[in-house]
Amino acid sequence: MATVMDFEKPVMEWEQELDKLRELNKNSDLDLTKQIQSFEQQVQEKKKELYSTLKPSQKLQIARHPERPKFLDYVNLMCEDFIELHGDREGMDDRAIIGGLAKFNGKPVMIIGIQKGKSTKENLEYNFGMPQPQGYRKALRLFKHANKFNMPIITLVDTPGAYPGIKAEETGQGAAIAMNLREMSKLSVPIISVITGEGCSGGALGLAVSDRVMMLEHAYYTVISPEGCASILWRDASMFAEAAEALKITSKDLLELGIIDEEIEEPLGGAHNDYSATANAMKNAIQKSLDELSRLSSEELRVQRYDKFRKMGRFIEG
Repeated sequence: MATVMDFEKPVMEWEQELDKLRELNKNSDLDLTKQIQSFEQQVQEKKKELYSTLKPSQKLQIARHPERPKFLDYVNLMCEDFIELHGDREGMDDRAIIGGLAKFNGKPVMIIGIQKGKSTKENLEYNFGMPQPQGYRKALRLFKHANKFNMPIITLVDTPGAYPGIKAEETGQGAAIAMNLREMSKLSVPIISVITGEGCSGGALGLAVSDRVMMLEHAYYTVISPEGCASILWRDASMFAEAAEALKITSKDLLELGIIDEEIEEPLGGAHNDYSATANAMKNAIQKSLDELSRLSSEELRVQRYDKFRKMGRFIEG
């Protein structure tokens, strides 16, 4: 049974009423075709209104939906001939970050992303999408490989944050992320990042210092989770809705603030309702940016990337 979020209960009730009407039409002598068509149109309009006016805390629920497409789903739908490359060359292969070579519209790219699971077993394998230092070091190795062979880089981000465990800190979590930030800023090839679900803290930014940063319509991108923010400000994680509003975590807010470059529309109700349509929308947006960035020289890419991130958080006086 599909997961129903609390704000979707009216939608479920509308669908149930519609099903009853269809059943009555099927099992009686009445012809309710026109009434059904009219009601279907009304339900569609109500759904569009509902999903176009969601609060940040409600978008948060969609971004974390357990049936939302994962990194490997998008790779299979957008790319051909994907070959996964393993390991950080220091003795570990962090499964939370997966990357490798692929063909994107027939051309070679390096595609890297944060993978979550769809079951308890998979989530344990992928550490619930929380990378460890070795994962960021693996990503950095793949960045450098792509740079050496002049391949564009695509990263897909969906993480509640880098793994906060003691072992991760002991093996250099902060340093590994910081190294990625520095080295990504110096790469000579186009880099495109898409926030596909959760984009939380440095764990997300460690794969998102890019020429183009995009977000799916119901994803979120923030320096700290709303629950974490509420715990710090009000000592009460249950105030996460207020924190989500204040943090400006949605794609529309971040587009207006200049933190991201593009919002990618999702199917009605969220990406989990149509994997293929979401992947096609992402693929078109990525290809458009690749076409634009391919016209720039390596030096122009680096300068524009540097300027893009330096402008963030600037103070305006007067």
